Amino acid sequence: MTGDSCIVSVLSAALLSELFILPDGPYCINTNSCRMDTKVMWTISVSTLIIAFTWYVVGILLASMPAPKHYFGHDDSKRRSVSLDDTPRGSWASSIFDLKNSSPDALLSSLLERTAAEDMDRRNTENRQQGRHPDLLGLYPAPDEDEAVERCSIPEVPREHTGQRIMVKCLSLKFEIEIEPIFGTLALYDVKEKKKISENFHFDLNSEQMKSLLRSHTPVMAISTLARSAIFSITYPSPDIFLVIKLEKVLQQGDIGECCEPYMVMKESDSTKHKEKLEKLKAQAEQSCSRLGHFRMPFAWTAIHLLNIVSSVGGLERSDSDSDTGYTYSTFSTSHKGFERMSVGEDMCNFTNFRPATLTVTNFFKQEGDRLSDEDLYKFLADMRRPSSVLRRLRPLKIDISPAPEAPHYCLSPELLHVKPYPDLRVRPTKEVLEFPTRHVYTPHTTYRNLLYVYPQSLNFSSRQGSVRNIAVKVQFMAGEDPSQAMPVIFGKSSCAEFYKEAYTPVIYHDKSPEFYEEVKMKIPANLTDNHHLLFTFYHISCQPKQNTPLETPVGYTWIPLMQHGRLRTGPFSLPVSVEKPPPSYSVQLPGMKWVDNHKGVFNVEVTAASSVHTQDPHLDKFFTLVYVLEEYSFPFRLKDVIITEANVEAELKASMAALKGALLDTCVRFLHQLLNKLILLIVHPPVIAGQIVNLGRAAFEAMALLVNQIHKNLEGNQDQHGRNSLLASYIHYCFRLPTTEPASTHTVGGPSYELPIQYATLSRATGRPSSLHLSRSKSISNSNPDLASTPASPDEEVQRIIGSKVGPSLHLLSRSSLIVDSSKLLHEELALQWVVSTSTVREAALQQAWFFFQLMTKSMAHHLFLTSRLDIPRRQRFPDRFVDDIAALVCAISADIASRYHKVKDVELVERLNSSLAFFLNDLLSLMDRGFVFNLIRSYYKQVSQNPSSLTALRMDFIRIVCSHEHYVTLNLPCSTLSPPASPSPSTSSTTSQDQGVVSMFELSVPFRQQHFLSGLLLSELALILEPDGEGVFFLHKKAISAVHSLLCSHDADLRYTDPQVRTHIAQLYLPLIPIVMETLPQLHDFTDTSPQRVRHTSALVDDGDPDNGTINPSVAMAIAGSPMPHSKVNPFTLPSVAGRQCSTLSAECSRTLLVSVLWVLKNADAALLERWLSELSVLHINRLLDLLHLAISCFEYKVPHPCTVRSTVLTFKKSQDMKARLEEAILGTIGARQEMVRRCRERSPYGSQENVRWRKNVTHWRQNTDRVDKTKAEVEQESVVDGNLATEASLIVLDTLEIITVVLSELKESVLGGVLRVLLHSMAGNQSALFLQHCFSTQRALVFKFPEMLFEEDTELCADLCLRLLRHCSSSVGSVRSHASASLYLLMRQNYEIGNNFARVKMQVTMSLSSLVGTSQNFNEEHLRRSLKTILTYAEEDLELRDSPFPEQVQDLVFNLHMILTDTVKMKEHQQDPEMLLDLMYRIAKGYQNSPDLRLTWLQNMAGKHSERGNHAEAAHCLVHSAALVAEYLNMLEDCRYLPIGCVSFQSISSNVLEESAVSDDILSPEEEGICAGKYFSEAGLVGLLEQAAASFNMAAMYEAINEVYKILCPIHEANRDFKKLASVHGKLQDAFNKRMFGTYFRVGFYGCRFGDLDEQEFVYKEPSITKLAEISHRLEEFYSERFGDDVVEIIKDSNPVDKNKLDPNKAYLQITYVEPFFDTYELKERITYFDKNYNLRTFMYCTPFTLDGRAHGDLHEQYKRKTILTTSHAFPYIKTRINVIQKEEIILVPIEVAIEDMQKKTQELAFATHQDPADSKMLQMVLQGCVGTTVNQGPLEVAQVFLSEIPEDPKLFRHHNKLRLCFKDFTKRCEDALRKNKALIGPDQKEYHRELERNYSKLKEALSPLINRKIPQLYRTLQLQNKRDSISKIIRHCISVVNNKIR
Repeated sequence: MTGDSCIVSVLSAALLSELFILPDGPYCINTNSCRMDTKVMWTISVSTLIIAFTWYVVGILLASMPAPKHYFGHDDSKRRSVSLDDTPRGSWASSIFDLKNSSPDALLSSLLERTAAEDMDRRNTENRQQGRHPDLLGLYPAPDEDEAVERCSIPEVPREHTGQRIMVKCLSLKFEIEIEPIFGTLALYDVKEKKKISENFHFDLNSEQMKSLLRSHTPVMAISTLARSAIFSITYPSPDIFLVIKLEKVLQQGDIGECCEPYMVMKESDSTKHKEKLEKLKAQAEQSCSRLGHFRMPFAWTAIHLLNIVSSVGGLERSDSDSDTGYTYSTFSTSHKGFERMSVGEDMCNFTNFRPATLTVTNFFKQEGDRLSDEDLYKFLADMRRPSSVLRRLRPLKIDISPAPEAPHYCLSPELLHVKPYPDLRVRPTKEVLEFPTRHVYTPHTTYRNLLYVYPQSLNFSSRQGSVRNIAVKVQFMAGEDPSQAMPVIFGKSSCAEFYKEAYTPVIYHDKSPEFYEEVKMKIPANLTDNHHLLFTFYHISCQPKQNTPLETPVGYTWIPLMQHGRLRTGPFSLPVSVEKPPPSYSVQLPGMKWVDNHKGVFNVEVTAASSVHTQDPHLDKFFTLVYVLEEYSFPFRLKDVIITEANVEAELKASMAALKGALLDTCVRFLHQLLNKLILLIVHPPVIAGQIVNLGRAAFEAMALLVNQIHKNLEGNQDQHGRNSLLASYIHYCFRLPTTEPASTHTVGGPSYELPIQYATLSRATGRPSSLHLSRSKSISNSNPDLASTPASPDEEVQRIIGSKVGPSLHLLSRSSLIVDSSKLLHEELALQWVVSTSTVREAALQQAWFFFQLMTKSMAHHLFLTSRLDIPRRQRFPDRFVDDIAALVCAISADIASRYHKVKDVELVERLNSSLAFFLNDLLSLMDRGFVFNLIRSYYKQVSQNPSSLTALRMDFIRIVCSHEHYVTLNLPCSTLSPPASPSPSTSSTTSQDQGVVSMFELSVPFRQQHFLSGLLLSELALILEPDGEGVFFLHKKAISAVHSLLCSHDADLRYTDPQVRTHIAQLYLPLIPIVMETLPQLHDFTDTSPQRVRHTSALVDDGDPDNGTINPSVAMAIAGSPMPHSKVNPFTLPSVAGRQCSTLSAECSRTLLVSVLWVLKNADAALLERWLSELSVLHINRLLDLLHLAISCFEYKVPHPCTVRSTVLTFKKSQDMKARLEEAILGTIGARQEMVRRCRERSPYGSQENVRWRKNVTHWRQNTDRVDKTKAEVEQESVVDGNLATEASLIVLDTLEIITVVLSELKESVLGGVLRVLLHSMAGNQSALFLQHCFSTQRALVFKFPEMLFEEDTELCADLCLRLLRHCSSSVGSVRSHASASLYLLMRQNYEIGNNFARVKMQVTMSLSSLVGTSQNFNEEHLRRSLKTILTYAEEDLELRDSPFPEQVQDLVFNLHMILTDTVKMKEHQQDPEMLLDLMYRIAKGYQNSPDLRLTWLQNMAGKHSERGNHAEAAHCLVHSAALVAEYLNMLEDCRYLPIGCVSFQSISSNVLEESAVSDDILSPEEEGICAGKYFSEAGLVGLLEQAAASFNMAAMYEAINEVYKILCPIHEANRDFKKLASVHGKLQDAFNKRMFGTYFRVGFYGCRFGDLDEQEFVYKEPSITKLAEISHRLEEFYSERFGDDVVEIIKDSNPVDKNKLDPNKAYLQITYVEPFFDTYELKERITYFDKNYNLRTFMYCTPFTLDGRAHGDLHEQYKRKTILTTSHAFPYIKTRINVIQKEEIILVPIEVAIEDMQKKTQELAFATHQDPADSKMLQMVLQGCVGTTVNQGPLEVAQVFLSEIPEDPKLFRHHNKLRLCFKDFTKRCEDALRKNKALIGPDQKEYHRELERNYSKLKEALSPLINRKIPQLYRTLQLQNKRDSISKIIRHCISVVNNKIR
């Protein structure tokens, strides 16, 4: 190196020492960069002039020097190798000029001005209040509506039932020949159920030419009959549903086969060939149409399996014909792009979301005249390949099948009513096809329907005389016996009139016993009489025109009277047929009539009805008939065999009501509305019979209770979360009205029903809730009447809206006005009375469905108040006292039921339902009755349900939550009144005390508070009870209570009435006790400061050994271990001891978070002056507790940066696991009802099938709300991030507001908690915070330091260090405004420290340590940003006019320059961020450079520990901590001599010999008493304990338990001296886990060769890698890393372990030589290193072997095989504070071939011994080793070794001893073989005896061959040994011992 460069290096070192501000005195500076071993002593004196001059000289010299060569090899800085010998303190020398010339951030105006503390606080407060988010809970996730117990779901509007709907469009139907019209019919059939599940849909696709052939028969074609598309409904989807298509043609002569033949043999292409035949066929068809156009004949049929459509259409388009089914798919996706392929399974039967398909049906099957019945059809459908001939000559039928749209246009109902929207009456319509569900559908009738279906099935005229072969049946609906009374009620089919008076069945040619498949649909009148009947006329049709032969010849007659005893007759009928025309009075059968087959039933027909008029149930019919008799007063009345008179009507009616329970459930449900209306009518208007009022109230109440209970029990899947049946709920909500004396609704029942005007088949609500109203947020909705959409102007307006919002059909029927005089009763009064006096089964039934009667009463009360205009009178006068007493008795009785039944398992569901029903009832009563009375009812409930088992607590919680959800909850709590007595006109001096007491009581659940704020007092009392640590609050109770409070607060935030801040302040007063409640609960809250899941706060802070993430040195944890229970407090008097067993009541993270946000809401909205007065009354203990709460809130709401792939997944998983845990706990405790569980399961399936109404079921995955989805879009993730960021900011600002209030209070009262305030502030700075918050936070911090400077600079060192670290971290922020504020705070900190003591040594040292820690641990550290901040601080110092003439600016400049130098380390470390070994070497060097600055060395040792822990190197991390502890012990020993503390590094020598390097420098150089030196928190006894505990934890993770023992040997005396028996117990408990089986590291020698490596060239290191690391793994890792750095073609791996000749290497390449090495021990060491741990700890010598031969080959024959043993010695012992240590000594030992053979034989003998004595014995292992030793096929086996080396005595005397040693080895070997064979014989079974005998034979041969060789002795060995040989061996031993000792000393 040149002299100039030496001068530069010396000057640089001198200047750096000058800049690094340390106490005065000489320093040793090692100028390694000059390659000098000299140490130059420099004396430090600070002078700006000298600094400037020196830098000037340095700059000139640097400019004139040539650049070093190794910096110009590559442009990429990543590929440079930084010399480890370069001092890291000097590499940025020239950049000081860059710092001076760089630009600062913006300066804060008026920062340097002197301002009064009050003005500063006021300005900060005003700034904080600007731009705040008004609604805190608007940013927090909304309460889950599914869990909101106070929300009753709005029942669905009663509507006509529809299943899954599919639309079928018929597009075209063309045959190869077109000669006649063809007519089609569609219907759905379920093969499995053997049931037709839809009515017929008739379509006509004929051309106009074909239609014209029938014009004479159908002169009028109604547009409703021209429909070609139909909508089918399927309630119960099944894989066995077929769409059956039947074709008919006009009747012609010939059977079906003959008529089909032309279609099968003729083609369109052959039309010229068959022209004449075709013309003839057309002529015949024209003739048939003109003559027989009325009549049809069966033609062909086919079927489409709907499952094939759904499952096939979703895939790729198919155009090939399906050979099995005969139809082709052609899919299109224009209209339903969102539909996806259905998955295989149950969803395959989902007909709501499949891709629309166009089907081309190519195969039709010929109808067979004798197989036309439905039974035959089901057989055909079961196997569609079986039918006979196929009509192959078809131009196919094309139809579209698609899911039906929600609201199709131009749609006709089954009654041909127009369904909205229907914009144009001239457009071809679509028909809704009526469904016949396979099972019952439980839906009440909501539209008028009165349809009759007639199905002629078969006729047997085989015994009928005469020509009766072509038989047609004419069906007529007759109003009387006269032929003119046939009514036009039969629906037309296709292309015809809308209604007809008759219908004909198709004709089967020449068949006297035909089967029919016809369906005749009729629209029958509502009011049927005994005269109405069905008339069937049988005709023989003459197909051939003959003279004197009529077309139709009547051959029989029969009929069915439709009404019998007032009931409609339906079902199957087997009817006799009359031969003669019936006489005029044929309804009475005359004896003279002639019948076919002697009056036997020869005609089978089935009649079914779809009617909302006729119940078709005898019990319902009788009840409705009797009510009708009473209403019409039509006595006497004949009912079957009973004559109803005034005398027996009461008994008959009561009997009929009692018999209602025997009615079919589906019928009861269909007529539910009418049934309930009639029962209510009987209660409200009891009939007057013979002048006497007949009281039927009790019987009606009983019938109603039993009916409602029956519906509930049988339809359990049709319920909401509160067990309310949706059918009953919708009845009350939409259909119930009080029967009044007003005129009834003008619905005419009489008249011809077929002349009714157009109606619409759906029912709509006139008033609905706006979709924008969030139920979870707004409580201004009546719970059982949830139609209230807006906020009432007055409380009683709610009642008016309850009345006005119910719009629906008037379903009630009124008594005759003459009968209701003086007999009217009020429904609610009667219900309450009957309920109170009810007994036994009736009372039980009423209790089971209490909600129904409660809601009925509530609505009745509201209607009554509205109808009687009593809403304006005082509440106490609205209802009579008798009714009020009944209500009180009822509530009391039900409360007693709840309290007495809760412990019975069978009644758990009932109690839960009863409890919520009662709560909703009282909630509604608050809107209707006197509120004081209702409060008394609530108090009565609480008296009854006052015990505290968790079940009752849960019930009370649900109860109060429902009651508190009232829309006027706030007003009910009287928020504006104060708790203290009214102030006197002239306040006395004692009034202040009483006011303060009043303030305190406002924050407590005191008696005055609970009296004044009744409901909120109850709610908070329940919360406090549940959160008690010793209570039985399990997870589900915690969640119930906390979510109740949360949902209420959400409702206040969302309520437009409460937006004014003053109003919010009053509301917050209702929740003030929440703050102390949560303060008391603090130990149970989830610890958000710890990232590990479910960590409990305030539990034992000892490190969890099993936690793999706890390897880093965590200052807060270390301090906690050292005796400070809270991570952020030095001494916390508030900490509660950890109670064993309390963990079971610990709150989950979700509950804790919700509770904390609720507290923040109260703090945000509460009156600041009120909070200030309350805080001034608190003790230090409680203020500390509040600070702890705020600290936790900061951690809880810290912004978490979302990962795109894992957004909310952890929250969801955690929530699911917590919900499962809660469910398990509920099940164990018996608090979950079977009903709840059943309802939960039933909610997952629809009452109408697997996919019914899926859009209303939020628990179906693909309809879940957006917040629960994991696969979110980028926009959604960004939106959530914005919301989360705003929440974090607002929460932190609320904490800041509270801290300011505490500071104001403390400035006048107590200063002992100031440290806690600052700790919370520092904690808020440490997390991810917004720039807005940080600006306010820095302002508050500056004000706090300004007001209380002594707190930082005179008391707590730790606070100053933490503050410096936080400020420096933000000085490197990428946000300019944050850097500006952080720089300003840091400068003011220095200035205030200087002003107090005219020196800022403490701040200097803390800032320097903080920066060292920051650059050593932070991953995102940016030195460029920090450089700007340092420039900003310099600028402040230059512009500070007050201190310009003091030494302060100069000291600031010195400090800033020193900080700038530390950035050097950052740059270098960033260069080597991907090279962990080089990075740790650099950190090691930096730490070594701070040998004379214990604080900074400790910081860098901790940085190294952190890096090691990140990589999982726990042993190295532990040693870093041991070195740190030794350093601390060294300086503690210099301060005072304490007998129980370690005396310095020597005490740690048993842990590691490396630790001696931490010995302190002498006292004359460094004194620990000096200001700023050893000032860190670890230089204390507590800090030492914390470091040792961390070291023990890391040793534990490294499985080095023996080292833990040594650590605890140092710790135990300290704990004993401090009488800390708890920690002693913990120590001994941890030692029990020691000495388990484990594996330690693997070692490799790595040599670097080539100038590319810089100073690493020709260096050798021993690398420590994780256990079981293969050579290939480390080779791949290093090769890949250096290839990336230097280039792919540059790096080469030297494959062998031979010595490297550098002259043979390519100078442009980088070479790595990697060799596996093993620890090496001398014989004397092995005596001490007994255990596995001993052999893997404190390792300095390693060995590897290299086989070679003299001619250069690696391997050769036995006699030429040599071995080289290389022994390496490292500079430090493993494990050390880094994972690679350089090799300082290498020794080689050459083994000659016979020595190699000796080693091999010794190894084989050891293997045999191990396998023989292994416990437990392993026979396979033993046999494997034996086979290798005595097997005959072993190459270079023992025998060959013996023959090579023992056959002759060696000539060289030096080999005599080796010869003898090998001979003895073979003796031992044969003995071990014999032992092994003996052991094997004892282990083997019979099957291995032969194998063992073979082994024994081989052994005998081996022994025989070896015997002459091993028995030959060398006589020379037994002479007297020469003295020289002894001397040589002794001297060799002595030399080796000296070498070992030297290494140890070194």
